[in-house]
Amino acid sequence: MRLIRRGIALILGGGLICPALTVSPLRAEPGTQQTPAKAVLATHDRKPHKTSVDRRSLQAVHASSPPVEQLTVTGSFLQGERKNSPNAVQTITGKDIQRSAVTSLGDYLQRMPSIGSSGSPNSMTNGGKGASCTDLRNLGQGRVLVLIDGHRAPLNAGSECVDLNTIPLQQIEKVEILKDGGSGLYGADAVAGVINIHLRHDLTGSNIIMRGTITQVGDARGGEISAYHGMNFDDGRGNVTLAGSYSTTGPIYNRDRSWAALPQNDNPATGSPSYGSSIIPSGVLINPQTGQKMVPDGQGGFRRFTSGDLYNFARYSTIMNRHDDGTVSLDAHERFSRFVTLYGTMRYSHTLVSRTQSPAPIQGSVPPSTLPSSWILPAASPYNPWGIDASVIKRAEDVGPRRNNINTDTWTFLPGLKGQLGAGWDYDASYTYGRSHLSSHTQDMINYRNLLETTGTRQLDGSNPRSAVAYDPGICQAAQGCVLQNPFAPYSQQAKGYVRFTQKDRATYQLRDTMLRLRNPHLFALPWRHAGPVGLAVGMEHRGEQLSYHPDALVAQGASTGAAGAYTGGGFTVSEGYGEIQLPLLRRALLARDLTVDLQGRVSSYSHYGTPLNWKTGLHWAPVQDVAFRGTLGTSFRQPGLYDVYGGQTLSYASASDPCAHVSSYGSNAGAVRARCQKEGINPASFTSSLVGQLPTLSGGNPRLGPEYGRTATVGMDITPRTLRSLQLSVDYWHYSLRDMISTLSTQTLLDGCYTGSEPDFCSAILSRSSSGQITAIEALPQNIGALKTDGLDFSLRYSLPLSDRDQLSFYENTQYLLSYRQKLTRNGNWQDYTGRLLYLNGSGRPREQHYISTTWRHDHVSLIWMTRIISGMRMNDGHRDLDPATSGRTRVGGTILHDVTVTGKWHQFQLMGGISNLFNRRPPFVPDGTFNTAFSQYSGYIAGRSFFLQMGADF
Repeated sequence: MRLIRRGIALILGGGLICPALTVSPLRAEPGTQQTPAKAVLATHDRKPHKTSVDRRSLQAVHASSPPVEQLTVTGSFLQGERKNSPNAVQTITGKDIQRSAVTSLGDYLQRMPSIGSSGSPNSMTNGGKGASCTDLRNLGQGRVLVLIDGHRAPLNAGSECVDLNTIPLQQIEKVEILKDGGSGLYGADAVAGVINIHLRHDLTGSNIIMRGTITQVGDARGGEISAYHGMNFDDGRGNVTLAGSYSTTGPIYNRDRSWAALPQNDNPATGSPSYGSSIIPSGVLINPQTGQKMVPDGQGGFRRFTSGDLYNFARYSTIMNRHDDGTVSLDAHERFSRFVTLYGTMRYSHTLVSRTQSPAPIQGSVPPSTLPSSWILPAASPYNPWGIDASVIKRAEDVGPRRNNINTDTWTFLPGLKGQLGAGWDYDASYTYGRSHLSSHTQDMINYRNLLETTGTRQLDGSNPRSAVAYDPGICQAAQGCVLQNPFAPYSQQAKGYVRFTQKDRATYQLRDTMLRLRNPHLFALPWRHAGPVGLAVGMEHRGEQLSYHPDALVAQGASTGAAGAYTGGGFTVSEGYGEIQLPLLRRALLARDLTVDLQGRVSSYSHYGTPLNWKTGLHWAPVQDVAFRGTLGTSFRQPGLYDVYGGQTLSYASASDPCAHVSSYGSNAGAVRARCQKEGINPASFTSSLVGQLPTLSGGNPRLGPEYGRTATVGMDITPRTLRSLQLSVDYWHYSLRDMISTLSTQTLLDGCYTGSEPDFCSAILSRSSSGQITAIEALPQNIGALKTDGLDFSLRYSLPLSDRDQLSFYENTQYLLSYRQKLTRNGNWQDYTGRLLYLNGSGRPREQHYISTTWRHDHVSLIWMTRIISGMRMNDGHRDLDPATSGRTRVGGTILHDVTVTGKWHQFQLMGGISNLFNRRPPFVPDGTFNTAFSQYSGYIAGRSFFLQMGADF
């Protein structure tokens, strides 16, 4: 029977994730839940008591006894007492998250002051892949390591980050945020810190939760159902837990929010701003003799283009995506003895993102295509009234708005073994295999080659995008399905069917990670009075990551008007060894209730980037029980991401404006901009850009990239007075410095640096203009561009006040005050000061102050929670310069306050929860970004407006 039991356990545990894997001890920041780390003594190190129980009975007791509890907190692999770690870790409980109206963990984390706005929100509709990616301190999503139960997780194949949409909210036990660098222990990607998501495991019984959400105007309708069932087996030695969830959230359209229904294209200091795009459904023909834009007059002729012809491209667009997310997980473990515990997890998630964008704009080919860079009507064309080659721009509204569906499947398989080795040592060995597969379908894209054929346009030199063209209706007559079409008349069904296509792209990411960890929290005692036991942890890790991206065949051929793409393929392997030693120099001594030094180091051997060594040292000193001081100093290393190196070129439309169309906005630099435009054959006085507010931007990999390096430092203080046991206060100073930064400059920054002459090297990133003078594309590729320095202060306060035997009032406040945020855009460039600035073109801000406040009143089993987020005002910056009141109408955004309220209650085994987010229905601040009229990433909590949720749950 015992053999059968072990066989079943092996089957159940062989493919499952560490339910109790522990990673990292650290001080839990006051103001958040704190996890005590208990000193653990190996049972065999204790002298046995004399007893009359025979040996067989004693063995049975040992076999059935629970394993020794091993509690660690993110930031260290060694255990310690609750207040003896130099690191600051903020802990967010699963209940905190569930009490809000958010539908994604990423949306909740965005409320935390230390979480920056440089990640990718899951609702990004232009250029995003539907993933929810977070970041710390505004250092970028590639510089924060996201772990699940202490293990690396597979990245999203499209966004190269851990997609927080795949983490079901109801399964989260807590989230720990290590808010300083962690490369010394965790390796690359932990430049800014670590976010460790602990899921609920080892459950017994059953639970089901249903949740519904809706906005005040009736959109963004959402629903979620989640459930789990867990049971013990083998007399409590093992456990199996099965959990699953499904959630859906509807879209929000620009047209349903008055502040976003008509995007503002510019930001003039005087006069009225412009709205809409000059790429219109009826088509625009450029008069080759005067350069004037002409539009059909409805009577077979043409008239001059006027501002009344501008097209509202937000008419069909979604400002927030539709999301459908399904997850299922199976966890199991069995403890055979204190030496062997088998554990494992299988986890699967499926995410569907749907969004709609305006009909495809058509003005020519997208580099590196060799098709004509401008859509030219040949002189002999019957649709050309002048008998001279003339360029056309048009929006394919006849074909319909572009509809994009992104399906992502993510698998994780993690088996492991852990237990004790003897002499105080324990071990943990595991293997992680993760895979993410993404498929994207975009309907109603335009086949440019077929479009040219429908107008009888033949390119004389197929290898030159600036080649001359000729009218040849025979090329259409020879092509099956082609029908000649007047580009200024409504398209026939046959013509629409011939020029449209569905773009199909796919990407796959794979992770293989083998890990072995050994530790002894009580290796030996230091040989002096009041010293404590030395702890030691060592380990190794071998990791491999691979990525492939296959664009649609037509896109790869350069035949699409709205996309460019090339194959991406590559990977790397790394073998690493790491260690940590904890030296408790003094315990319970005069003016040294605790004095502990923590040393960490990690050496990595990369297949491409050498053998870097990173370290981190920390000191914790508590002169008395009520007050403790701490500090850390460490280095960081980050290898380029897979897309950074191997990414094929793809195209998106970034928020930016052509300098030649807005020369006057450059103030004292206007003369330099005008001269540059004239050098390119453009007359700024009469030139207008066909793509207003957004410009085609090529992104992709740079195989010449090198790694980046950095240093982090923190100094902090904790106050936990014994006279006020419910008061917890902490203050932290933090500093980051990076060099050889792996970064991608914004489209507007590249344009401004080139045209003002301040960064002449940026001109190489701007591809040749089309024959009609329009920008064809800007190459915004990752580079080792320069340096970054940022520092600030964190404050955290929690206080609970009993009002009566049945009532309690709790207050929690978390603040980040940014002292400085400076960046060099080139190795030898000047420092750009982004402190208190809103980089409005990419939606990311660096506010001076951010606050998150939560006040809870609890009466028996009923609680009222009031949550407030405060963001200070900022000056607007385009990435290269602050906006000047002399040339810009709006130069600042004011401070914002967002309120949420939730009521919870419990009756027997039933739980009820309801709440309102954005209680006072505040609009996001107006920002002239050319797309949404706000900074989407910075103010994402305001987008939906006032929203309601109701949740019901029951235990069985």
